[in-house]
Amino acid sequence: MPSAAQTTLPAHRARIIALANQKGGVGKTTTTINLATALAACGKRVLIIDNDPQGNASTGLGIPQSNREFGIYDLLFADLTVEEVAVATSVPGLWVVTANVDLSGAEVELVNVERREFRLKDSLEKSSGGFDYILIDCPPALGLLTLNALAAADAVLVPLQCEFYALEGLSHLIRTIERVKRAFNPTLDINGVVLTMFDRRNNLSDMVAADVRGFFGEKVYETVIPRNVRVSEAPSHGKPVLLYDHKSAGAQAYIHLAGEMLKRERKRQLAYG
Repeated sequence: MPSAAQTTLPAHRARIIALANQKGGVGKTTTTINLATALAACGKRVLIIDNDPQGNASTGLGIPQSNREFGIYDLLFADLTVEEVAVATSVPGLWVVTANVDLSGAEVELVNVERREFRLKDSLEKSSGGFDYILIDCPPALGLLTLNALAAADAVLVPLQCEFYALEGLSHLIRTIERVKRAFNPTLDINGVVLTMFDRRNNLSDMVAADVRGFFGEKVYETVIPRNVRVSEAPSHGKPVLLYDHKSAGAQAYIHLAGEMLKRERKRQLAYG
C-alpha cells in the first residue's frame, strides 16, 4: 500500500481535531477510528494520530506491533515527520501514526524537554499537508500527551457516554479546554459533543441527552451513537465497524456523524473564509 508520503495532493493545511474526554470508556477511540473511516469514505484524506500509550486505535485498525517501529513517539522526540512515520491502513484514504510501547514513558520524558507542550504542534507544522483531516485520539487524562494534542488542534470533539455522571465529567473537560486556550492555544474551539452508547430502551439515555443538549445547545451533534454489539466486536477483528458490518446500526450512525461534521465544516468555512 502507498505511504502517506506518496500523496499527490498539493500542500494545504489539514483541519486538526482532538478527540478528548478526561473520563475513560466513553467511546473515544471507537469514535476516532470510525469517524475517520467514514470521512475517508466521503473522499477525504484522513490521518489518525494514536496519542494513547495503550495503542488501541492502532490495534483497532489492524496494525500489528511489527509495523509500529516508528510512530508518535518519533514525532515527539526524534524529529521525524508525519510522512516518515504514517502507516497506510486497509481503508483507502486513511493513515495512522501508531502508538507503541515507547509512548508509555513519554509523559515523564516530556517534563524536561524544551517546548514540551508544543512538540506535536511543531512536528505537524513540518508536514507537507497532504491530509484534509487529522484526528488525534487522546488518553483519558490531562497529562502532557493530551496537552500536546490540545495545543496542536484547531478544535476538540468530545465523545460523551449517556450515563449519570456525564455532565459532571464534561464540565471538568470544558474548564481544562479554557485553561489550555489561555495558556497554549487561544484559537482552540469545541467542534462539538457526540453522544455515545445511547440505549433507547433506557430512560436515562434520553435524560442525559436532554440535559447535554439543554446545556450545550447546537454544539451537540444530532447524530447519536447507539449501543451496538457490532461496534464492540469490530476492534477484536482489527477493523472499523464500517468494514466489519457496514449495515449495522453503529456503522450507519458513524456515516451520519461524518456527514453532519462535513456539513458543519462547510458552514464554518463560509463563515470564516
